[in-house]
Amino acid sequence: KGTLFGQLPSIRIEGQLLDFSTPKVMGIVNLTPDSFVSESRATQLDDVRRKVDEHLEAGADILDFGAYSSRPGALDISVEKEWSRIGGILLALRADGIDAPISIDTFRAEVARRALEEGADIINDISGGSDPDMFSLVAQSRAPYILMHMQGTPQNMQDNPTYGNVVRDINLYLAQKIRILHELGVHDIIADVGFGFGKTVDQNYALLRELRQFHALGVPLLVGVSRKSMINKVLGIKAAQALNGTSVLHAFALERGAAILRVHDVREAVEAVKLFQALRAD
Repeated sequence: KGTLFGQLPSIRIEGQLLDFSTPKVMGIVNLTPDSFVSESRATQLDDVRRKVDEHLEAGADILDFGAYSSRPGALDISVEKEWSRIGGILLALRADGIDAPISIDTFRAEVARRALEEGADIINDISGGSDPDMFSLVAQSRAPYILMHMQGTPQNMQDNPTYGNVVRDINLYLAQKIRILHELGVHDIIADVGFGFGKTVDQNYALLRELRQFHALGVPLLVGVSRKSMINKVLGIKAAQALNGTSVLHAFALERGAAILRVHDVREAVEAVKLFQALRAD
């Protein structure tokens, strides 16, 4: 199906095609106690079930679970600590009949492997394959892979992010990683420029402004700007007050060809997609 930017590739999830003729909404479920958006936290199974039900009732197409806080300056934790926050939850949700695609937000191949065994479908890697075992896991599992750019680590990424040309540099980085994945036989790839991950406010807006340039990568684009500091610092507000600003940036991202919005507030993002679809209808 055509879009403003031509044919967007579909991705395969357990033999089923997920196409992006209509942009998708990914609902965030944080299994961490220190996410920068407190409302997205769910550390007990009952809380997770409620958050999942809330997201699905609001229209989420994909659920994204993360157990390692990637906010700037977050503490590093061990693989086992990360897994202790996830282990059993995915199995329980699948046993409850939750059949929506599930993404696991981790940069560790071992955590990703265990999560896939418990029912996750997609690997969402904020580090772009920093774990030397990640790309081989993706190739062996045939799981769709979200490839994100981050300069540095969550512990130091905002110290002094520096680029020659942020749009060109990140486009080249993603293109090189995609080439490596293609050589391994991986083709179900989604790219994420990594808003807020080792970027200044100005660099974030340059990436959003020039998002169309990343369509040359030939893969769907995920945009994650929900309640981030690129909104809060411009408006002089806190994350809890950033829903309106998030919706505004979602509109710009959709107009520039975003295939997936990764969000804390699913209902509002779904509404943004519906209005965007109405706007571009023939």
